[in-house]
Amino acid sequence: MAVIDFGGVKEKVITRKEFPLSKARQVLKGEVIAIIGYGVQGPAQSLNLKDNGFKVIIGQAPEFKRDWDRAVADGWVPGKTLFDIETAVKKATVIQLLVSDAAQRAVWPTIKRNLKKGDALYFSHGFSITYKDQSGVVPPKWVDVIMVAPKGSGTSVRRNFLSGAGINSSFAIYQDATGRAKQRCLALGIGIGSGYLFPTTFPHETNSDLTGERGVLMGCLAGVMEAQYDTLRKNGHSPSEAFNETVEELTQSLIRLVDERGMDWMYSNCSATAQRGALDWKPKFKAAVMPVFRRLYKRVCSGQEAERVIKICGKKNYQQRLARELAAIRDSEMWRAGAAVRALRPREVGREIKSGTKGVGGRAAN
Repeated sequence: MAVIDFGGVKEKVITRKEFPLSKARQVLKGEVIAIIGYGVQGPAQSLNLKDNGFKVIIGQAPEFKRDWDRAVADGWVPGKTLFDIETAVKKATVIQLLVSDAAQRAVWPTIKRNLKKGDALYFSHGFSITYKDQSGVVPPKWVDVIMVAPKGSGTSVRRNFLSGAGINSSFAIYQDATGRAKQRCLALGIGIGSGYLFPTTFPHETNSDLTGERGVLMGCLAGVMEAQYDTLRKNGHSPSEAFNETVEELTQSLIRLVDERGMDWMYSNCSATAQRGALDWKPKFKAAVMPVFRRLYKRVCSGQEAERVIKICGKKNYQQRLARELAAIRDSEMWRAGAAVRALRPREVGREIKSGTKGVGGRAAN
């Protein structure tokens, strides 16, 4: 492991230099990797592994036609590399359980009864293991239980792989039945195209992930944007002006500077008026939201958020409810203004994301 100084705190991480793709291929030589679920993470991780030379099959419930058809469109062949879930688990030695957290509870009985001694059960989120009392996911003692959790959506995992950048991932070993769990875990992390891998535990990953998604990454970000947009609109600013000052400047300019060299770099590239105002108001916003984050983290650690996810997302009509909620966001004035703004951006030549393109760690498999 490489020892890296993260702001004065030293951590051990795994880089591609220390664990190259050639080593990952050797560790997983002869293994068959089954990706269970072709929804959010499944397409990206399976295609990245395939392009990096690993033997991959897909396990997808045929009744979920949208995901089955997407797998076929991506080149997976029914009866050869695309199977129902039960068949895929039987054929595999590594089972990557990438269906949603709520769905894992439903498919677990099928997964469990088809596991074989020495198999590796892989997760990309610690939810089902951390909250095993609610999820019912209790692996047998004779399988490895491991996790590689990319710090990005499936779309980003694939795009970054194709660009060569990769996405950083955390990893954890919950159960080492074979003595090879860590090596298998790291090999899979490199195989899916991780930029670097940092250690965690299943509970830590779950708590940080649920907090982040509800907080800065999604819930807080969307809520703060709406609050600023609404304030500007109520004070006479046009939709175009309100959206540009709230979203467009952030996503198209400022956040890219933060990505390059940090928040101070972004501040230093803005006007003195912007700098002074931001520095003065930053502690006010922190003080305002800190109580919310404390309540959020407490709910996550107590299992209340997990209970809600399982209860709500597991309902038969959940997809209809989700569609209504997302449509309400899409159809709001703020995001209709956003669609108009995006349509006015200079056109760029798009690049299709396809299997078989050179990716992280080497050439694509033929």
